[in-house]
Amino acid sequence: MDFTNEMKIEFDSKSINESFARTVVASFVAQLDPTIEEINDVKTAVSEAVTNAIIHGYNNQDGKVIISCKIKDREVFIEVKDRGVGIEDIGKAMEPLYTTRPEIERSGMGFSFMEAFMDKLIVESELGKGTTVKMSKKFEKRGD
Repeated sequence: MDFTNEMKIEFDSKSINESFARTVVASFVAQLDPTIEEINDVKTAVSEAVTNAIIHGYNNQDGKVIISCKIKDREVFIEVKDRGVGIEDIGKAMEPLYTTRPEIERSGMGFSFMEAFMDKLIVESELGKGTTVKMSKKFEKRGD
């Protein structure tokens, strides 16, 4: 696939960096002239993926979160990756309201939000090696 633009960032797995990640991806996607709703959808999905990496992937321990974004035509492809504990049962983890951290009042809706706000969601994970969340969204062409 021939991409027209790409970017990649890596940052510490600290919850304070979640808003940074949202802003960076939103700025990158801005070149597609998205609607406010489209940009908010992307920001929400990225926020959920990054929060999952920090809270579940690293259990709030030190680590790195890597985000890469690629654009082809009017579609953005986003990957959020951690090298944390991994997910034992991806199907179970993706069930609405399921959480492995009820003690910190997690809603268990992260993957549901990602699925709702993006066109495609793929989760790959290996125990002890980490998780990669792949999402894509196609932006409508708007008249000038």
